Amino acid sequence: MNINQVSDSVYVVAGTNVNWALVSDGSGVTVIDAGYPRDTEAVLASVRRIGHAVSDIAAVLLTHAHLDHVGAIPTLVEQVGMPVYTGAEEVRHARREYLQQITPMQMIQQLTTYRGARWVTQTLHAVVGHISTSIPSATVGEESALASLPGGFVALPTPGHTDGHTAYFMPSEGVLFSGDALVTGHPLLRETGPQLLPRVFNHNESGTLASARSLAIEQARILVPGHGLPAHQDLPSLVAALRPA
Repeated sequence: MNINQVSDSVYVVAGTNVNWALVSDGSGVTVIDAGYPRDTEAVLASVRRIGHAVSDIAAVLLTHAHLDHVGAIPTLVEQVGMPVYTGAEEVRHARREYLQQITPMQMIQQLTTYRGARWVTQTLHAVVGHISTSIPSATVGEESALASLPGGFVALPTPGHTDGHTAYFMPSEGVLFSGDALVTGHPLLRETGPQLLPRVFNHNESGTLASARSLAIEQARILVPGHGLPAHQDLPSLVAALRPA
């Protein structure tokens, strides 16, 4: 686990090939995404490392309900009982009314390269025993509720990676939490920099690209992606350099 403070209030935590973020206003914490199931203890520890008790968590903002982003949420709900906010369509996905996720066959197909085999091994270890994880308490993040959280957020619908994928913008510090709509790295990608995840992960490739391009927000100057390193650069410039997978 590596914690990187990228602005006055925002901490980005690197777990098992995935990021989550913590936003602190001194009295409370907003958690954005929650790693793999096997990252749960690291998520709890990261909250303590920035000087908070786990009970200080005001809410979890979920960009999308893939297993590498929901991992610690069941434990957090059990221990804290805070709300879990996501996009209107992603609520159904989080509750597992349907599933949009890489299939076992698609994972097997990644075993043909060293890079892919290593990623599959790490992923299986990170999800074993938790394949059926769902978030029954997930609910829509209404505008007023998001604005009142530590940090203050605006939801940005970014469908494509999943139908209900949602990014979050924090206007007070110009930070964009892009989830998997726009990343800067991944074990299956050969290069780093602003780009889409490989096609195998995206439910709708053209929608993913359109959503990534929609994130060229003039006021945003820090990108916090779901995978890869944070980027300190204005978003229009980052998006202009976007390389589709």
